[in-house]
Amino acid sequence: MIEEYNFGQIKIKGKIYTSDVIIYLDKVDGNWWRKKGHLLLPQDLKEIIKEKPDILVIGTGNSGLMKIPPSTKQWVESQEIKLIDAATKKACFIYNQLSKSTQVIAALHLTC
Repeated sequence: MIEEYNFGQIKIKGKIYTSDVIIYLDKVDGNWWRKKGHLLLPQDLKEIIKEKPDILVIGTGNSGLMKIPPSTKQWVESQEIKLIDAATKKACFIYNQLSKSTQVIAALHLTC
């Protein structure tokens, strides 16, 4: 459960993270990096895909500056995973709601 999000910082289960995060089903990766920074590519999501969530929620940053090319969305959906993307604050809300009833992973960009 995400307790709080502010630009550059997120609190998950009592712990504060200041780098981009992936919230897996059973753990948090508090040091998520993408090969091209603000461009999300399939290779940035390979570990997530291995987990086979029903839904992947992508937080695109405080202002939504991280871009997800159509080819990345298509690749995720070809793995039978629904992709939902939104600015990170909204993505946190969506993740919290979905995590109550489905297998969901969140990948969240905390700045920009």
